[in-house]
Amino acid sequence: MHEQHPFPFLREILLFLTLAGILVPLLQRLRINQVLGFLAAGALAGPFGLGLLARQFPWLGWLTFPAGEGVNALGELGVLFLMFMIGLELSTARLWAMRGWVFGIGGAQVVLSAIGLGVALHLAGQNWTSAAILGLVLSLSSTAVVMQLLSEQHNTGSKLGQAAFAVLMLQDLAVVPLLIVIGALGKGSGDANGTAMLVLGTVAKAGGAILLIYLVGRRVVHPLFRTFARQHQPDVFMALILLCTFGIASLSAAAGLSMALGALIAGLLLAETEFRHEVELMVEPFKGLLMGLFFMTVGMQMDARQLVAAPLWLAVAVAGLLVIKGVVVTILFRLKGLHWGRAIEGGLLLGQGGEFAFIVIGFAVTARLVDAALGARIMLAVGLSLFVTPMMARLGAAIGERWERSHAPEVPSIEHADLSSVQGRIIIAGFGRVGQQLAKLLTEQHIAFVAFENDAKLVAQLHAEGLPVYFGNASRAELLRRVAADTAPAIVLTMDHAASALHAVRGIRREFPDVPLFARARDERNARALASAGATVVVPETLEASLQLSALVLETMGLDEGSVDTIIDTERDAFSATLARAAARAEDRGGRSQPL
Repeated sequence: MHEQHPFPFLREILLFLTLAGILVPLLQRLRINQVLGFLAAGALAGPFGLGLLARQFPWLGWLTFPAGEGVNALGELGVLFLMFMIGLELSTARLWAMRGWVFGIGGAQVVLSAIGLGVALHLAGQNWTSAAILGLVLSLSSTAVVMQLLSEQHNTGSKLGQAAFAVLMLQDLAVVPLLIVIGALGKGSGDANGTAMLVLGTVAKAGGAILLIYLVGRRVVHPLFRTFARQHQPDVFMALILLCTFGIASLSAAAGLSMALGALIAGLLLAETEFRHEVELMVEPFKGLLMGLFFMTVGMQMDARQLVAAPLWLAVAVAGLLVIKGVVVTILFRLKGLHWGRAIEGGLLLGQGGEFAFIVIGFAVTARLVDAALGARIMLAVGLSLFVTPMMARLGAAIGERWERSHAPEVPSIEHADLSSVQGRIIIAGFGRVGQQLAKLLTEQHIAFVAFENDAKLVAQLHAEGLPVYFGNASRAELLRRVAADTAPAIVLTMDHAASALHAVRGIRREFPDVPLFARARDERNARALASAGATVVVPETLEASLQLSALVLETMGLDEGSVDTIIDTERDAFSATLARAAARAEDRGGRSQPL
């Protein structure tokens, strides 16, 4: 009798960890996008790559992933954590703050792209049901690839970066109703009215289940973390994260929904708590590994044999996908206020298919809504579109920069500036209202400074007035070296975008660990994140405004000025102590466990 292994899928797990251990440092050294590297590795080592030769050469069985339960189990685990990390980014506050872009432009992009792609597929011979499903699936872009490219280009805080992120957020949310509708269509009959009623009923039931899980989860998750996270023990905190993810995923499955949807809800719930940034810091060391796990299993589903069987079909499919989505995104971004150069860059950046296509198409094939052979070709076309995205992004960036150079006023470049006396200057990153006020006070005290700003028009105007303001991103190490940041008395971050400030703190601390770093924060949550990232002093706007307002109210109520000052100073010191503890915990974690 065949003896069952006590640790199932051990070979697949060991092979994945071996490949990850080799790929991550290799891809970083070669500056290759990690998502594409894992996709290629999965395609090569998967059942449609070297796995095809495993029968002729048995030794290849140890180096490949054959089709079967092992690959499926790895893929499902990767999907769960991918959805959890996406949910962590999709807080309701963030969605509401960007609602015009998310629900307006993002919703229009999905609808218009789906219509264009669906019509094209129908004209190519597909029935309306299959064409509509594939059109919706292909309207989604790759969050992982696009955000990594934006991060590499230091563009996540730019207007284009925020626009792209807003559209991607809506696309990630669109996956949920898409999965529900496909599940309902798979159970439907041939009667159109009956199928429509079934879809509406399924969507209503699923919506009720999601709302119930979310409301109950809010009552449970927040108190659970507050109760058990008080001791700040990393092992307890990680256990709570895993319990929340798998527990809510199980509830979702029990309600007849997918576990991936439950993982997304778990991320959303944690994004609404004060522990969000702590969770992000805990997950960070594993983020690359979990993303690699997902994309490697995606690569395993790409049947490269289709390149030989239908090369022209695939070329036309990839080109059509990029053109239709690119045109839609370009027009929408231009209507929303981006100039033509950046709008075209956004179209080229978001033209590819998304990672969810592999999940949704597989689901549709299982439900017999999409032909299996067509599904395999579409998935390969999506994979190929991901591989060409870095090239399209570089082309888009070149077009955007050339447009700005030809249509914007002359912007002073730090490369051509006289930097003979730049040593020992205060460096100001961001020259909006806060940065300008700081510069005014420094000038009055005869303290030299140099400033950087991303608004080309503002830089040209201020530089013409004689101010030492230059166009650039202060998180770039080479730019900071040009102004002798290692000799600066302090670097002050005054930008008003939370993600940009956090990115800048991390970048500056990697290159200049000893320079005093002062950062402006939007609120207390952002302040804790900046302190954990290494900022020396953090000043949250909301806290200072509330303290000043409280001081005025207390004085109005008759308290003397000395007592009011003592009360306000005590509150400020208490908050500073909280930030110091957050920074100490981050430093302690960094000393024990470095991310891959």
